[in-house]
Amino acid sequence: MATRRALHFVFKVGNRFQTTHFFRDVLGMKILRHEEFEEGCKAACNGPYDGKWSKTMVGFGPEDDHFVAELTYNYGIGHYKLGNDFMGITLASSQAVSSARRLGWPLSEVTEGVFETEAPGGYKFFLQNRSPPQADPVLKVTLAVSDLQKSLNYWSNLLGMKIYEKDEEKQRALLGYADNQCKLELQGIKGPVDHAAAFGRIAFSCPQKELPDLEDLMKRENQKILTPLVSLDTPGKATVQVVILADPDGHEICFVGDEAFRELSEMDPEGSKLLDD
Repeated sequence: MATRRALHFVFKVGNRFQTTHFFRDVLGMKILRHEEFEEGCKAACNGPYDGKWSKTMVGFGPEDDHFVAELTYNYGIGHYKLGNDFMGITLASSQAVSSARRLGWPLSEVTEGVFETEAPGGYKFFLQNRSPPQADPVLKVTLAVSDLQKSLNYWSNLLGMKIYEKDEEKQRALLGYADNQCKLELQGIKGPVDHAAAFGRIAFSCPQKELPDLEDLMKRENQKILTPLVSLDTPGKATVQVVILADPDGHEICFVGDEAFRELSEMDPEGSKLLDD
């Protein structure tokens, strides 16, 4: 599983202008690429919508070695109802903390040196007021689960993630595919996980040849497959193969063939201008 890597988390955004201000000016991320589409994605990348939409990738560096955010904007939809499924992204950046203060972006200190803030739409971010301990400041994505042990079985035994930390008392666990990658934190909650309309999707890559085996494994284990193996075209760019899964709580998980994705995800120097236009 060492060849698998964490790629991005998909957010649906209702206001591209405010959202771009947050990711670019407050967090200090770069616009890596921007694409416009006339109709909905075959793998429902933009949610259950058929109309015109756009995708903007933002991060602290190239997608080859950084965990980034995918901002999907559906034209004509200005708001999405939040559920309790997404609990936040944690990053280490004293620069982001100082930028938020300078720009008057609301911050609240939750523990010493850790500040909670929200992206437009209500998505939580936790900013550690320190220099990043690795090349990528994005440390972890936290998702809510209703049964921690059941989720650990899925993410570790079926998807092959290593368990880095586990705390039964606090009902939390930290998993990942490699030490230097963004981690996935599972946080147990009381009651069911509600995805509402704002639900996101976490993406990973693996060698393309592994995708059919992954799909077969999920069929044998009677796990949910939202989108069977499919090829996705981006005009003028590489065609990628993906399988979309759902964990026991319905969190959407995208696995994409790594080789073609590296080609597709090359940084576009015109990305920021395309978005601004």
